[in-house]
Amino acid sequence: MIKLFRYLKPFALAVAGVFVLVFFQSLAELYLPTLMADIVDIGIIKGDIPYILKVGGLMLLIAGGSAFCAVLASYLSSRTAAGFGRNLRSRVFARVESYSLGEFDKIGTATLITRTTNDITQVQNVLMMMLGITVRAPMMAIGGIVMAVSKDATLSLLLVAVVPLVATVFSLIAMKGVPLFRAMQEKLDKLNLVVRENLTGIRVIRAFDRIDYEKQRFQEANSDLTSTAIRVNQIMALLMPVLMLVMNLTSIAIVWFGGIRIDGGHMQVGDMMAFLQYAMQIMFSLVMLSMMFVMIPRAQASAVRINEVLDTVPEINDPPEEKPAGSRRGCVEFRDVTFSYPGAEQPALSHISFQANPGQITAIIGGTGSGKSTLVSLIPRFYDVDSGRVLVDGVDVREMTQASLRAKIGFVPQQAVLFTGTIAGNIRYGKETATDEEVKRAAETAQAMEFITGMKGGFDAEISQGGTNLSGGQKQRLSIARALVRRPEVYVLDDSFSALDFKTDARLRAALRKEMAGTAVLIVAQRVSTVMDADQIIVLDNGRIAGIGKHQELLKTCAVYREIVSSQLSEEELA
Repeated sequence: MIKLFRYLKPFALAVAGVFVLVFFQSLAELYLPTLMADIVDIGIIKGDIPYILKVGGLMLLIAGGSAFCAVLASYLSSRTAAGFGRNLRSRVFARVESYSLGEFDKIGTATLITRTTNDITQVQNVLMMMLGITVRAPMMAIGGIVMAVSKDATLSLLLVAVVPLVATVFSLIAMKGVPLFRAMQEKLDKLNLVVRENLTGIRVIRAFDRIDYEKQRFQEANSDLTSTAIRVNQIMALLMPVLMLVMNLTSIAIVWFGGIRIDGGHMQVGDMMAFLQYAMQIMFSLVMLSMMFVMIPRAQASAVRINEVLDTVPEINDPPEEKPAGSRRGCVEFRDVTFSYPGAEQPALSHISFQANPGQITAIIGGTGSGKSTLVSLIPRFYDVDSGRVLVDGVDVREMTQASLRAKIGFVPQQAVLFTGTIAGNIRYGKETATDEEVKRAAETAQAMEFITGMKGGFDAEISQGGTNLSGGQKQRLSIARALVRRPEVYVLDDSFSALDFKTDARLRAALRKEMAGTAVLIVAQRVSTVMDADQIIVLDNGRIAGIGKHQELLKTCAVYREIVSSQLSEEELA
């Protein structure tokens, strides 16, 4: 957790202010019992009313100053902890945004959400407590012991026996609690995963009548987390009763032995009362430390998880110096590319070589799992190749910054993703500065105007989270419009026509051919009707190129393509 404190630098002045305020508050509280002893031993016993008023007034003044310091320190510590949490969340989010898809696959979305929210909250809460307790508890404990010894060294032997006992109990309970806190955060990840899958997959769950099964699955994850939380709270709950028992027994012992020493003339009544107050201050400082012991183990477990996110170095990074693009724009080339997913036994792609030129439509077709989506994911550098080279505009994508590379590409993913907001806002996601005319033109080309004009508000119509108020075909057309408005050099459409009817598909392809003239277009598709008019068709089979050419050429030379075509088209259509 100490590693995270480097993010406190912007709040160094506020932290120093908290420490100073807490220091003066602690000094004031340590001085008050001595003044109380003087009032009892000098003012009350001797009946010196002016002395009582004088010292009592001083006590009120010191108590007021102590309260002011406490309030101001609490305010500063709250502001500092909240600012620390805000900055840490921003850094974690920024780090996650820099991850490649490989890091997302490795860590997992559910745990990243938990680490960005719950884990950071745990650390933030502990920091707020520590700012007040780091100075206050040790100072009150040490100062209380020094002042108690100054009142009566013999009676202080009681504290010598009590403090190590309490420290031992704390250590034993903390040793039991730390592993459970770590397990608790992992179980919270599991619960978050189950809830997320249930919310995103509610249609499938209801369609297959698996509601009872999902309830049971949630109940198991929830019960697992609950049982761990109960166990750890049972362990930590021992702290307060043990401490209160020790405090009360210590008070009884002080009054008992203090009375004996007063009776023997070795101690005054006021000193015994002051000694009792100092003992309570020592004990209360231990109470504060016990609260820290309750929260620090869980915060430590959270801090480890946060540091894992911050310390994970993205596999894909920008080069120190970007290589300038060549004179030929909108050209994509694969040179003997081989790629494997982490942990995979076989490469997803092997020895892929082809070139997609400007003004040319390159279609990629193949069976399920043949590597079509993997291939196009290498163009915007979502993953890095194992061997070979992927070139855009004649430059290896690893020699370009990710921002400049992706600015050249209009990417339409296989799963259409829309964001909460308006239709126009989603289209402008491709180009923030797009004018209304550009947005409208992109929608017309994507064949989206027919349903946009039918929606209340038109381009200002609201899209719900995930685009659930739109059909699959409507979402695909908006995704295509989002890429079109960008006017990139290269278009990559990953199976973006699958939810469209044949009529809309044909109209859309005709409009795209006109709109995308002069750019390189790569289309991944399952339908033969979508790819048969392409300038170049690449047939993939088990991660390898089975054939490259036009439709008629491949029918004669490529058995894999011929098999795909015969499964979709009749003999009359083939003729």
